[in-house]
Amino acid sequence: MHEDRRSFLRKASRTALGLGGLPLLATGCEQGFEHDAPASNQLAMIIDVRKCLDEDVRQACEDACHLEHKIPFIHLPDKPEEVDPKREIKWIWTEEFQHAFPDQVHAGTGAARKERPVLVLCNHCSRPSCTKVCPTKATWKRESDGLVMMDMHRCIGCRYCMAACPYGARSFNWHDPHDFLSEEEGGQSLPEDPNRTTDYPTRSKGVVEKCTFCVEKIRAAGPDDKPLPACVKAANEVQPGAMAFGKLGDKEIKQILEKSTTICRKISLGTGPNVLYIV
Repeated sequence: MHEDRRSFLRKASRTALGLGGLPLLATGCEQGFEHDAPASNQLAMIIDVRKCLDEDVRQACEDACHLEHKIPFIHLPDKPEEVDPKREIKWIWTEEFQHAFPDQVHAGTGAARKERPVLVLCNHCSRPSCTKVCPTKATWKRESDGLVMMDMHRCIGCRYCMAACPYGARSFNWHDPHDFLSEEEGGQSLPEDPNRTTDYPTRSKGVVEKCTFCVEKIRAAGPDDKPLPACVKAANEVQPGAMAFGKLGDKEIKQILEKSTTICRKISLGTGPNVLYIV
C-alpha cells in the first residue's frame, strides 16, 4: 500500500510539473485560436487595456470582486496597511505589461509600454492544464460554457493545480480567512454593499481558490438575463466599455473582436486563454 501511495505521488508530481504531456509544454501557435477555435458557447472576458489605465477603474474591479466573494486582506504583521505577498488571496489584480505579456515585449518596447498596468485573472482556458493534475477532480472545465470550476469542498490542498497554471491565477489559504474578515482580528471588515448580490461562502484553511467569472451570478440568472461578473459591472460604471463579458458566439462579443486588436496571455503555451485584451 505504501508503495502504491509513493507511486501515485511520483506520477502526480511529474504531471503537476508538466512532465505528463500536458498542453503546458506545447509550443507554437498550432494549439492556439488560429487552428483550434473555442466553441461559440465559451464564456470569455474582454479587457480594454487603454481604458483600464485609469487607476480608479482597476481599483473598482478589485474592490467589487473582494466584496462579492469575501476575499480577505491578509496584511503584514508589522504593517497592517500592506498586503502580505506570501499569503495574499487574489482573484483579480494588476501586473505590469512586461510581466503579463512577456512574449509581447522586445528590445524596441518603450519603458512606458513595459510598465503599463494590466488587469489579470484566471483565463478559464479552453485546454486548462490545471484541471488535468487535480487528483480529486476538485477543479474541472464545465462543458456547457467552458468555465474552469472549483469545488473547494473536494480540494485537499495539494496545490498541483497552482504548479500547473502558467498564469499564477490560483491562491492557497494558508490561514483561516475568517480571521482576516473581521475588525476584531485586525483584518478587513466587509461593509454592507448594495452591489453584493450573493452571500458567497467563505473558504476554509488549506484549500485553493481563484476567479470563477462570478459563476454564482450566472447560476442565479434567468434564461433571458445576461449576468456580468462583479468586476466588469464595476469597471464599466467608472469607464464605459472598459470590459465586456459573454459567449464568444454572442453578437456583441463578435463585433468587439472584429473591430479590435486583441492579444492573450502566453498564447504559445497552448492552453487557449479566454481573457482577451484590447491593445
